[in-house]
Amino acid sequence: MKKTTMFAIIAALATPVFAQESALPDSDINLDNPEEAAVQAEAPRKQFAQWPAFFAIGEYPHTPDLVGLRITIPYSTKQENVTGIDLGLWGRSQYFEGLQLNILRNDAKDRASGIQVGFYNSIGQAELIAIQAGLWNEAFSICGLQAGLVNLAGEISGFQVGLINRCEEMYGFQVGLINVIRDAELQFCPILNVGF
Repeated sequence: MKKTTMFAIIAALATPVFAQESALPDSDINLDNPEEAAVQAEAPRKQFAQWPAFFAIGEYPHTPDLVGLRITIPYSTKQENVTGIDLGLWGRSQYFEGLQLNILRNDAKDRASGIQVGFYNSIGQAELIAIQAGLWNEAFSICGLQAGLVNLAGEISGFQVGLINRCEEMYGFQVGLINVIRDAELQFCPILNVGF
């Protein structure tokens, strides 16, 4: 009985379930009529929903949206929007919501909310709460916490805790050996720096 249950769990994790595909218009975009081209360009994309779990091997599968558990072997870059849990060595997506636990790198190129844990974590923008914990953390804009040896941000609302903390604009606190806030009156201050 235990072996049968184990085989069923492995089969469920290894078999992705594809949702129904929404059809795109077959007509070509008419560039002579700008209004018609704009309407056709905003047509819905094909939707593939992966649920509840699947293995991502390199660039397979190439799908815009994924909900559930993604296990990356050894990396995955072709899922545009990931919501859920991301486990493995190297995970990258355009948009991410949830928990990224990739050993080498976690990368959300555009927007993210949730938690990233790994050696190297990067986020484009995290307007909602985000936490980065690793050796090297970087974000263009983040609201939340960066905790690691090196923390870099363009704009941060929250905390940076690490050996080296650097940002352009800060609304919060830095705790570390080297703390730099580029737009503050006191740009460098060891141990504790504050920006408001």
